[in-house]
Amino acid sequence: MPEITLELTDQQAELLDTIRKQQGLETMDQAAEWLIKQRMRGASLKLTGRNRALHAVGGPRK
Repeated sequence: MPEITLELTDQQAELLDTIRKQQGLETMDQAAEWLIKQRMRGASLKLTGRNRALHAVGGPRK
């Protein structure tokens, strides 16, 4: 999967750090990924009315 770099303000970094701590994640990158997946799940549910599994393309299905 392609890597991207996000330029964060102090407020955004603080928010990601709070999410990281609340979710028990190790890095702010993981917190950003978690936050994006949550947003995508919500959008998918709103669009289709069903929950959808999110996983990396080519990744193992569980």
